[in-house]
Amino acid sequence: MPKLVLIFALAIVLVAAGYFGYRLHELSEKQEKLKHDYAEVNNIMLGLFSIDQWTGKVELIIRKQVKNLDLNTKQEKMLQKEVEGVIIAMIDKAEALVTKPKKKSLRGKLVKFAVKNFVKVDTIKKQVPGIARTIIKKIDNPTTRKQLKNMALNQVDKVDEIDFIDSTLTVNAKRMGTVLSGYPVSNVKDFNALVKTELKKIETSTYISSIAMLCGIGIFLMVWWIFRKRKQLHATLFVLSLIFAFLLLAIGLTASMIEVDARINEVNFTLLGQEVTFTDQVLFFQSKSILDVVIVLMTGSRADSIAVGVLILVFSILFPIMKLSATGIHLLGKKKLAESKVIRYFAFQSGKWSMADVIVIAILMAYIGLNGLLETQLTKLQIPADSLTLISTHNTALQPGYIIFIAFVLFGLVLSTILKFISPHDSH
Repeated sequence: MPKLVLIFALAIVLVAAGYFGYRLHELSEKQEKLKHDYAEVNNIMLGLFSIDQWTGKVELIIRKQVKNLDLNTKQEKMLQKEVEGVIIAMIDKAEALVTKPKKKSLRGKLVKFAVKNFVKVDTIKKQVPGIARTIIKKIDNPTTRKQLKNMALNQVDKVDEIDFIDSTLTVNAKRMGTVLSGYPVSNVKDFNALVKTELKKIETSTYISSIAMLCGIGIFLMVWWIFRKRKQLHATLFVLSLIFAFLLLAIGLTASMIEVDARINEVNFTLLGQEVTFTDQVLFFQSKSILDVVIVLMTGSRADSIAVGVLILVFSILFPIMKLSATGIHLLGKKKLAESKVIRYFAFQSGKWSMADVIVIAILMAYIGLNGLLETQLTKLQIPADSLTLISTHNTALQPGYIIFIAFVLFGLVLSTILKFISPHDSH
């Protein structure tokens, strides 16, 4: 009777864990798709590096500046100096052309003599400020300003007629259109708002599912503690624990473990007195599970990537499966099979060769390193701080697959320890 009750109770826990594990996997895939689509739509090639985006923003700035065309006192002084400089340069150029050495002709000698004796260049230069003011007054009046505005706007309108063709941008734009067509939105702004709302819901559900699976581990360990002295229940409890461990391993291997998300959150600078801003410029996004990493590495063409893929496959997937299987065979199998060197090795000694802990540390180091990579590279840009504000974000984050895989590793270590105490065979 106690065995049936135990099996029934833990079967409910396993079914619940299976449901939450499936839910976690489903949420992981949905989140990956949403973030991948978000990265496609907000790719930097369609924003900061897009000719269309720049054309639109610059055109708005120019139109605003032209419509508000007016000279203040400071601008008049600056224009005065510029005009004076141009006039003086023209006088110097004219003097040089007239007085430069020529062939010794009668006409050349007469021109040179006339300029030196009758044209007072210094006197003309003294009159330059007055000439400049006269020119500015003719420019700075309502009629002239209106003409200048119309001329400038006509030139801006001509820019609209130019068809900028870029094959890369065209492909990216088509991809963006394809992505947006799969959502009930009509523009990028609504799409971004929808994705952010959905991701918040997924995050909440993911936390619930992850906590539920971790609670399952707690329930199993609690049951082990309660029935630690009931030897007749140990085999049943251990088999149910192995099923739960296999479930954790399956979710840990297939659910997303790490997301690499590098983006420029905001680029803000001043152009012609107007503020220009680009937000959420995605540079790179990838979401991978351990199984995904193995497939990518092993399907690569380079020998070193294939070798790393094989190592991860062997030590993070095959070894755990062999270890769990060996513990079950050692406990339930016939003595000859249970005591074989291979079974005993995987059941009790393979843990020291497992690279699960190494993989976990490697992923954590990659997480830390990628978080600082974007920021480090952006500091190398030689851009004056007063002209540009650049805020980078690195949304690289560990995902539920990481948590579940860690939980599996720890749960597997606990089961190996328990097996040493409940083994029906000599565990020397």
